[in-house]
Amino acid sequence: MASVWSLAYDVYERRLMRRLTPDRIPEHIGVMCDGNRRWAKAFGEEPSGGYLAGADKIEEFLGWCDQLQVKVVTLWLLSTDNLTRPADEIEPLMRVIENLVDTLAAERRWRINPVGALDMLPAATAVRLKTAAESTGDVAGMTVNIAVAYGGRRELADAVRSLLHEHAAQGTTIEELAEFIDVEHIAEHLYTRGQPDPDLVIRTSGEQRMSGFLLWQSAHSEFYFCEAMWPDFRRTDFLRAIRDYAARSRRFGA
Repeated sequence: MASVWSLAYDVYERRLMRRLTPDRIPEHIGVMCDGNRRWAKAFGEEPSGGYLAGADKIEEFLGWCDQLQVKVVTLWLLSTDNLTRPADEIEPLMRVIENLVDTLAAERRWRINPVGALDMLPAATAVRLKTAAESTGDVAGMTVNIAVAYGGRRELADAVRSLLHEHAAQGTTIEELAEFIDVEHIAEHLYTRGQPDPDLVIRTSGEQRMSGFLLWQSAHSEFYFCEAMWPDFRRTDFLRAIRDYAARSRRFGA
């Protein structure tokens, strides 16, 4: 019976692929990899089991994005709010994230770019993230933003702080800055500066809220909410999200 279902899904996925056209593929996809702990609980496992299953799904997911020639993927793995959880929950997740970025960097298929308040992380974790970024800086493949210790409000505060420091160093007064500052000046100081904004944001686990993910960048994004927990997210689910996106008429706020 399992082989019959597998064959059926293969046929269905090929049909979905045939209906996709290159001009309707998102350039940048943001993913809220949600539901790892609930997945673990459902199987009677510790949260760490869910984190490991979720990490295994990520490399598979990036392969799907490569097939469609997506240029940028942003994976939200840990929010600033999550850092307030007990140490016995956070420490195993940190180990999983460290090993994940090491593995992705060693593949040399993708350019790793940490986004988040790295100063809020344990020093060892921040070093692993920075090392992965440095070691893949010359890779020509897809950019993979690893959002760890990420919060949309914190990103905006950091962007404004960076902008103020830059202009203070140039001798610009507050009055002068207030005269010419616009949205582009702030965008130049975001964690994702220089990248296209996400066309599509996917959240798994059935939650239908953004929780501050890419708060600035997602102003004109299309959203897709999936019931599957992240470890159970299938290529079929992914292709359905892309099909749904491709069928929409984007209005960009109009």
